[in-house]
Amino acid sequence: MASDFSFDIVSQVDLQAVDDAVNISMKEIINRFDLKGTNSTIEFNRGEKTVILSASSDFHLKQIKNVLSSKMAKRGISQKALTVKTTETNISGAVRETDNVVCGIEKELAKSIVKDIKALNLKVQSAIQDEQIRVSSRDKDALQSVIGFLKSKDYPVPLQFINYR
Repeated sequence: MASDFSFDIVSQVDLQAVDDAVNISMKEIINRFDLKGTNSTIEFNRGEKTVILSASSDFHLKQIKNVLSSKMAKRGISQKALTVKTTETNISGAVRETDNVVCGIEKELAKSIVKDIKALNLKVQSAIQDEQIRVSSRDKDALQSVIGFLKSKDYPVPLQFINYR
C-alpha cells in the first residue's frame, strides 16, 4: 500500500466541447427571429483559445452570450471557463467582445488556493506544479476534506480534481 495519497487540482476545458457549443450557438443565432439581420456572430479560435462575439448592439451581444452559455452548460462547461479579455464598441454601436478560454491555474490564484488549504490545519502538503496544484497526505480522509472545502469555495476558474491515488 502506498505511504502517501495525492490528487491534482487543475482547471481544464475540453476545447472540442467549446467548439461544438460555438457551432450549435451559431446555428441557433442564424435561425432565431429576434437575431436575424443583426450580423451577430460567434467565432472560436482554437490556437489562441479565444471566443469572439460580435453583435450590432449591446442588447444583441447579451442575447448571443445567453445562447452560448446555455449551449456550454449542456456540454458540462462551466460559465467560469470564459473570461472577458476585451470589449470594443465602434461608432455605429456595434460591439465586439473577445473572451479567453481558461486553461490552467494562474500563479496568483494557485498561491491563494494553497493558502486556503493551509488554513484548514489538516496534515496535507500542497505544491504548485506549473499550472496545477498537487495535494498529498498519508490520510485519505484529509484529502477528501480538502476536496469538499475547495468545492464549497467560489474561485474565478472551474476546478477539477484528477489523479486521485
